[in-house]
Amino acid sequence: MSQKIFVNLPVTDVKRSTAFYEALGATKNERFSNETTSGMVISETIHVMLLSHERWRDFTTKTIPDARASAQMLLCLMLESPAACDDAVEAAVAAGGTADPTPKQDYGFMYGRSYEDPDGHIWEVAWMDLAAMEKAMAESGPAAG
Repeated sequence: MSQKIFVNLPVTDVKRSTAFYEALGATKNERFSNETTSGMVISETIHVMLLSHERWRDFTTKTIPDARASAQMLLCLMLESPAACDDAVEAAVAAGGTADPTPKQDYGFMYGRSYEDPDGHIWEVAWMDLAAMEKAMAESGPAAG
């Protein structure tokens, strides 16, 4: 059985955040949703739990940081092509997100962009040609270490 990941994110407006993630292609799982929580399905193995700040506090007493002012993590989804990365960022902007809060990356064998959701959580979207990366690494010689 493959493992699933449930990424839990504190959000200021569950309805707004639900609409944002639906606009990006996620589907809402009603079994894991109510007025304080939206269980969003990104893929068979990736789920995002959007939790109101009130609901979030049921899980931890730690301070909820302002994701616009600080970053504790960067979430990354691998996509099938550079064009799919560009499309994802465009969709995020159209849904109310912000494009490229982190630098764009284009190394030939790897391409990456990013967006922020309405609460400032950063999602990277990336594509990689593993065979081309391995070839480039082999041609550059052994890594120092």
